[in-house]
Amino acid sequence: MPVTLHTPAFELTAAEIDRWSAIPVAIAVDLVCEAGQIDPALRPLRPAGQQPRLFGQAVTVRCEAPDFGAVLLALDVIERGQVLVIDAGGYREAAMIGDILSGHLRAKGAAGLICDGAVRDLGTVGGWDDFPVFARWINPRGPTGADRGAINLPVTIGGTSVAPGDLMIGDDDGLVSLSPIQVRTLIADAEAKLTRETTWTKALAAGKSAAEVFGLAAPIRG
Repeated sequence: MPVTLHTPAFELTAAEIDRWSAIPVAIAVDLVCEAGQIDPALRPLRPAGQQPRLFGQAVTVRCEAPDFGAVLLALDVIERGQVLVIDAGGYREAAMIGDILSGHLRAKGAAGLICDGAVRDLGTVGGWDDFPVFARWINPRGPTGADRGAINLPVTIGGTSVAPGDLMIGDDDGLVSLSPIQVRTLIADAEAKLTRETTWTKALAAGKSAAEVFGLAAPIRG
């Protein structure tokens, strides 16, 4: 069956998205819990402290691994600032993407790549400090077949439903997916939590006790 291409409407505005640009994944996950956190087994390719932030709306791909036809055709669909999100069902026996296709995404200005499956060419792809890649597996074996799959329909990534246009955020801690409703309704709470954590850090550095900073009852001394 040929690859199917869907054309969903992306609801979010640039202004709505940009407010999340300073919010770490940990804060977003604290707010959405299981309703957006992606399996921590999907990890960035680069070492901690060297991982560029992933941030952009999802262009989704469903693969019938080891066939990667939908990934190929998605290269013509994705636009600058978007994230390619590949649902390969956690398949580990063959990579769905490597340095050639990832390099094309990077050249087009895509904001990153998430693959719930395997990627390859780690020596090249993992060396890019301006193109974040998250994957479940690394496997040098390439895909076989380029005839099946679907683009821009809801997929499942790390146990979490991701729709085209959802906001994807990734950093050293992991990944989170935010639906348009979550983007709009949780941003004030996220900004408030970020401010609160900054206040805690400054108070601790100034010498205040943890009990004072976090409003804890004094311990009972035995």
